[in-house]
Amino acid sequence: MKAIVCEKYGTPEVLQLKEVEKPTPKNNEVRIKVHAAVVTPSDCSFRKADPFMVRFVYGFRKPKYPILGVELAGEIESVGKDVTLFKKGDQVFGISPNSFGTHAQYMCLPEDKPLIIKPTNATYEESVGVCDGALTALIFLRDTANIQHGQKVLIYGASGAVGAYAVQLARYFGAAVTGVCSNRNLELVKSLGADNVIDYTQEDFTQGGQTYDVIFDAVGKRSFSQCKGSLKQKGIYLSTVPTLGTLLQMLWTAKFSSKKAIFTASGLKQSKENLVFLKELFEAGKIQSVIDRRYRLEQTAEAHRYVEQGHKKGNVVITVHQ
Repeated sequence: MKAIVCEKYGTPEVLQLKEVEKPTPKNNEVRIKVHAAVVTPSDCSFRKADPFMVRFVYGFRKPKYPILGVELAGEIESVGKDVTLFKKGDQVFGISPNSFGTHAQYMCLPEDKPLIIKPTNATYEESVGVCDGALTALIFLRDTANIQHGQKVLIYGASGAVGAYAVQLARYFGAAVTGVCSNRNLELVKSLGADNVIDYTQEDFTQGGQTYDVIFDAVGKRSFSQCKGSLKQKGIYLSTVPTLGTLLQMLWTAKFSSKKAIFTASGLKQSKENLVFLKELFEAGKIQSVIDRRYRLEQTAEAHRYVEQGHKKGNVVITVHQ
């Protein structure tokens, strides 16, 4: 089978399309014919080992798992003898949070991983889009911030993968949503359900006099120190980027402030139940995928270069099997 192999850390040029052995499922595993995957900022971080701490978890000198990619949508091609949840031909979507491997034509996953039947009204590309962003946004807003109906929520980076789903989920939970993005994405963020949209190139939301119950920085661009004046008492600041400053602020605000700075390792908290919840929202028309660009498997390095520019909106999809 063909796969994108990353045998050393570095620029997108380290990604090579190679012929590798097709995996054989263990007794508790399914083998998936991958139809769609995505490239995320996290994939770029794993590829170049930035931040450096990546090396301590995923290989100090070179990647422990040379085939990158976490999110996938595809078809069950075969099942191990102990598998009971799936059968050959099932159309599924989910994530491979531990050993990656989705940037390939086939991969194996244990049946108990976050993997379920995809939405009936979604393509493979739309399904994998839900895995990229919506799962993270759900953990931050519902489980970490305990978002409530009637609250005022600001999403910074509202047109990115996490931000686009955060706008939709905050709206679903009944919040009044303000999205912050660039001018070219204002209409997109409005269409996703934001009540107000701020062009960050023209206006600094921290200077507008408005206060919010939750400020969710989905792109790691605004610090708690910058945002705390725009938080209500007992307001919550969320960031997807665990900078040293954010971690120190978490410790300080946990003890000494009514306004809290919070980061959570959302990738370690995913479950089948979260996927089921999002699948039902998609099937009910409550959320939609936002796909920016599509690339073929052999164009994965090009997709990495585009994602690293930091201006993508929604998902960047890799189409593996047509």
